[in-house]
Amino acid sequence: MIFRQLFDRTSSTYTYLLAARKGGEALLIDPVVENTDQYIQLLEELDVKLVLAADTHIHADHVTAVGSLRNRTDCAAAMGEKAGVECANVSFREGDRLSVDDLHLDVLYTPGHTDDSYSFVLPDRVFTGDTLLIRGTGRTDFQNGDPAAQYDSLFGKLLRLPQETLVYPAHDYNGMTVSTIGEESRYNPRLQVESKQAYIDLMNGLVLDDPRLMDVAVPANRSCGLKHAA
Repeated sequence: MIFRQLFDRTSSTYTYLLAARKGGEALLIDPVVENTDQYIQLLEELDVKLVLAADTHIHADHVTAVGSLRNRTDCAAAMGEKAGVECANVSFREGDRLSVDDLHLDVLYTPGHTDDSYSFVLPDRVFTGDTLLIRGTGRTDFQNGDPAAQYDSLFGKLLRLPQETLVYPAHDYNGMTVSTIGEESRYNPRLQVESKQAYIDLMNGLVLDDPRLMDVAVPANRSCGLKHAA
């Protein structure tokens, strides 16, 4: 498998490129519009053809590149059905699979950070978007966020994956690149709660500034980034 973890310094966003083989099909997860040229160059260098660009959710801190990549590579733009957008030509839901050649990512619906948050699961790793971060969890105070729903997504779905499953989030602000389900179960401070209500109280007690680009990014991302993309 070809696998690359790419980092956008402005928004601390991780974008992931996956392909089964050289000369085969590729998938990008959570691409950032300003990095479109970089992605296209990397695809050429690795000799893979982008067939799918997917977002884990409608982001508030950067503008997505799924639309610009579709325009420039003829790939499909994929977003979850709960996003309720018309711009995507692939809409996925829990139980679906996102496939490139013989790589098949199982879709989990993991709301809480937003009401349209999804995670993508391979046998050895999971792409958790903003639901499960490394030693943290995504905030739940905007875009129909819900700490109770996030608790269920975390404890009812993600933490039930095998302990050795690698965790690849959509963001990290402390220089961490990967974790495991077992590590997060043991060491993630937000997961060391005694009850669902304790988690709700913890998340509701956070006082956070809005993402700097939220007023621009959210409406742009409802159009797959095309209203913003150059």
